[in-house]
Amino acid sequence: MDTKSERLVLKPTGMGERDAGHVDLEDFYRANNILEKNLQSEIATNIHAGKEIMFYHDIQNESSLIYMWPLNDGVFYLIGYVPIAAIQQEGRSVNHNILIVVIVMLSAFFLCCLLYSFNRKQQDKMRAEREAEREVHNKQLAEALQAAQIASNSKTMFLSNMSHDIRTPMNAILGFTTLLAWDADNAGKVREYTNKITASGKHLLSLINDVLDVSKIESGKVVLTIGEFTLSDLVSSVDAIIRPMAKDRGQKFYVSVTDIKHEYLLGDETRINQVLINLLSNAVKYTPENGNIWFRIIGLKQYSNQYEHIRIEVEDDGYGMTPEYLETIFDAFTRAENSTTNKVQGTGLGMAITKNIVELMGGTIDVFSEVNKGSLFRVDLELRIPSEQTDQQYWQESGIIRILAVDNDIEICKSIQTLMKDTGVAVDIALSGEDAFRLVEDSLENDTPYQVILLDWKMPKMNGSETARKLRTIIPQTVPIVFLTSYAEDEVEDDILLLGNVEFLAKPFFVSAFKEVLCRLGDEKCKDEVLEESEDNNSLKGLHFLAAEDNFINAEILSELLNIEGATCEVVENGQLALERFARAAENEFDAILMDVQMPVMNGYDASRKIRAFEHEKHTKHIPIIAMTANAFAEDVKDALDAGMDAHVAKPIDMELLRKAVNQYIERKE
Repeated sequence: MDTKSERLVLKPTGMGERDAGHVDLEDFYRANNILEKNLQSEIATNIHAGKEIMFYHDIQNESSLIYMWPLNDGVFYLIGYVPIAAIQQEGRSVNHNILIVVIVMLSAFFLCCLLYSFNRKQQDKMRAEREAEREVHNKQLAEALQAAQIASNSKTMFLSNMSHDIRTPMNAILGFTTLLAWDADNAGKVREYTNKITASGKHLLSLINDVLDVSKIESGKVVLTIGEFTLSDLVSSVDAIIRPMAKDRGQKFYVSVTDIKHEYLLGDETRINQVLINLLSNAVKYTPENGNIWFRIIGLKQYSNQYEHIRIEVEDDGYGMTPEYLETIFDAFTRAENSTTNKVQGTGLGMAITKNIVELMGGTIDVFSEVNKGSLFRVDLELRIPSEQTDQQYWQESGIIRILAVDNDIEICKSIQTLMKDTGVAVDIALSGEDAFRLVEDSLENDTPYQVILLDWKMPKMNGSETARKLRTIIPQTVPIVFLTSYAEDEVEDDILLLGNVEFLAKPFFVSAFKEVLCRLGDEKCKDEVLEESEDNNSLKGLHFLAAEDNFINAEILSELLNIEGATCEVVENGQLALERFARAAENEFDAILMDVQMPVMNGYDASRKIRAFEHEKHTKHIPIIAMTANAFAEDVKDALDAGMDAHVAKPIDMELLRKAVNQYIERKE
């Protein structure tokens, strides 16, 4: 619109047929029905002032926003309208976009908050974990420090105890040696002093062995030596050591074996013996006078028919242990400390050694104890059963097909039946002397006599001696009567032997021990074999040895010990001299070589290798070489055998072990 003439330069739609030059503002008003005078007056005023004008009105029946904008400094006005609906739509679009932007921004904000929160939580978590780790680390350090302090205190106490315990037998050895020199002319005193010196020396050796054992265990150098052994020998050897100890203290020692199916087993007999001696000797030490000690071997349910599952129980009614000490009883260098037990000497290593040996054999050990009520140690082991262990031939050749076992304890009778099961011998049982007499009468009437009567010595009503006398009136003297006895309790009547063909068998019952008793009673061939074996294994008489020993005192002791045995030896100072002397020796001049290991010039290993090479080169006869050394670990034994030696005997020399080793490898001269 031209401002001055108020005519429209461009004609809007809906203004009729006229062209733009004939249409003015009034026509625009009429065409769009803008008839309000006040509105028209306000528009006119603003046009004359050159101002922008905006107002609402209906255009073509549609509510619209009409705008009039001045152009070129008010020379022209641009007139137009926008429908309110379009404005609202645009507003809605704008609002929608704004809403989207707001939502996106809010989402981004919340996402940032979440990320920040997550990151903060992660940092807090990592900080907490670091704090927890630091606390655990600090706790571990504190525990390690405490453990180190406890270990240090324990070892300090151990060294203090060891100092006392070692000095005690050493004082006895040195003291009695002094007395021995003073009373050398008194034979009785000499024997008394030497016995006490020997006992003190063995005690000192046991202390040293404990320290060496725990050292080997901690370094993982303990190796089991698996071999076949019998429970009879094991129980007998333990009984022979423990029963005198218990008797000296006025204690009662009970031994029982029940539900064992196999007497011959495979295992390390020495280590099992060590476990039993440790447990039982402790029971003797920590049980007051007139107390009771029980040693039980119980057969448990087998998990495999190749293994015997046994439980060993050692129980006493002695001083007992506190709950606090029970927690550390299997730790090394610990001992129960109180006014009662402090007088008992020891290293405090026995239980640690015992537990490690049991676990090395794949077993378990548990302990139960109450103060002033006693203690119970329980060891569970699985030992392999040898593939061949029955000896039915002996029983068949001896004509023993049926025996009678008489004991008022049904468990003992059942144990005898179980152990005799694989021998092919039928075992009938009687729980009293009266029942036994009745069974023997019935067997004679039915012509199915018993070849052996096993009879408990102590039974209620009719005891063993009375039953034996009554049985002898109806059975011939050719039928052996074997009394089952407990040596600690039974007092044998002198006249019982007059019944004839009577022997005694220590409880618990074992087939091998039973067989030995029958051999003593009537099998001359068996007795001759046992006697011959005993003579062979217990004599060095007439043998001549070459000994390599660089220590003068040890050489003198060895020479004197062999001289007592009726043997002789020629001593050289090192392995080189031993090799040269053997090379010069006449054939069969020496029966064996006793070889120390650690010597100057040439050690025992090298000397043994060179002697074996010399034998091979000269085609001479193999001479037994026995290592005699203070090196007593399992690897030392292996090194000796690898060097060509035949056996290993640890110092200090045990003559019984030396006799066995020598007689195992030498060939006797005519």
